[in-house]
Amino acid sequence: MKTSILASVAVVAVVAAGGIWYMTQSAEAPQVAAATDTAEAEQFDVTEMVQGDPDAAVQVIEYASYTCPHCATFHANQYPQLKENYIDTGKIGFTYREVYFDRPGLWASMVARCGGEMRFFGLTSLMFEKQQDWARRESGDEIVAALRSIGKVAGLTDEDLDTCLADADQAQELMAWYQSNAAADEVTGTPSFIINGEKYSNMSYDDFADVLDEKLAETNG
Repeated sequence: MKTSILASVAVVAVVAAGGIWYMTQSAEAPQVAAATDTAEAEQFDVTEMVQGDPDAAVQVIEYASYTCPHCATFHANQYPQLKENYIDTGKIGFTYREVYFDRPGLWASMVARCGGEMRFFGLTSLMFEKQQDWARRESGDEIVAALRSIGKVAGLTDEDLDTCLADADQAQELMAWYQSNAAADEVTGTPSFIINGEKYSNMSYDDFADVLDEKLAETNG
């Protein structure tokens, strides 16, 4: 899924009591020297979601949108194999960074992060698995209702979801964090991957494994 980064004014949508309300903010992306240096993300109050070994010599960053069909396909096919063979074995560190090409993608992120680090990747898998159900609803209210249902499957309560979806400050922080990362890593399509500082587009599992094996061989000397 390729599209341009959000332009000069971004619309952040948050669910509040009585429905969905909107707020505008400047979308001028702060310029950073290197998005792949995780220290850069610390300027934002956003938790990096990491699996595998955060200190491994090979680090992978995935940029993905919850509404991107190609991302859903990647998470249904390549990702489980990568998780089994490289992430769970501690060979690599794997960081998932959200991309917000649309408001439903932001809402989905706020629900996924509502469960904290413990539930994040499980909720992410559910959202991609059920993408055709929630992301294609006709109205924002229907999309949010479907996302709330996914959150409840993962054990979130209505109170949890009300609090997370009404957090306007967090919505703005997430948007600024995304824009900073995407601008620095030149992310214009999803899924995109940064592997030890080098950018890659979507690829098959075999191609992905070849790249990882090469990087691992390099680091092992």
